[in-house]
Amino acid sequence: MPLYKDFSDDVAKILIWEFDKEEELDPELLLEPENQHKILGYHPNKIAEVLMVRKMLKTVLPDHKILYRENGEPYLFPQDHYISVSHSFPLAALAISKNKVGIDLEKRKEKIRYIRHKFILHEDIFIDNNEEVDFLTAIWCVKEALYKIHHSKHWSLKKHYDVLPFELQENFTVKSRVYDLENEDFFKARISFFDNYCLAIVD
Repeated sequence: MPLYKDFSDDVAKILIWEFDKEEELDPELLLEPENQHKILGYHPNKIAEVLMVRKMLKTVLPDHKILYRENGEPYLFPQDHYISVSHSFPLAALAISKNKVGIDLEKRKEKIRYIRHKFILHEDIFIDNNEEVDFLTAIWCVKEALYKIHHSKHWSLKKHYDVLPFELQENFTVKSRVYDLENEDFFKARISFFDNYCLAIVD
């Protein structure tokens, strides 16, 4: 069984699966009938990501299935748990919780520097440019995870999501907020760096 990492705690089950070309990933067995049409035309790696998530789900809640709202947001049926999904081939991540949960998994890539202007605002004051890629990757992951539990089509990662100052470590917790002109909500995110990947968990 290609379970790669387990970040579960007493609040959420959080699993990361690694693709193994020897593993059987049969869409007929794993993918819900309602979603069979969704993978038509998908790249093989994308299909594998979708199926790895289903395989993880079956190890935790074998009688549940993943469906999608009109906006593309995944949810569990029966709706007695919350989920969050993230992919970065060859890895796929799934979080299952009784509470709202958001996760994001990203591979560390130098090219994130070129989109810095699209999602960084207040964070400029504490980013150490000697470790720019790691700072940017952590901030991106937190904002993406936040978006999954607190989102609006009118919001931007740059203008409505803040990550408060932090120092890089292998595993650490950061404070963050989601805000607009009328409201603000604060959250904590767990960050883990491992094997050139970054994982953010907001729950």
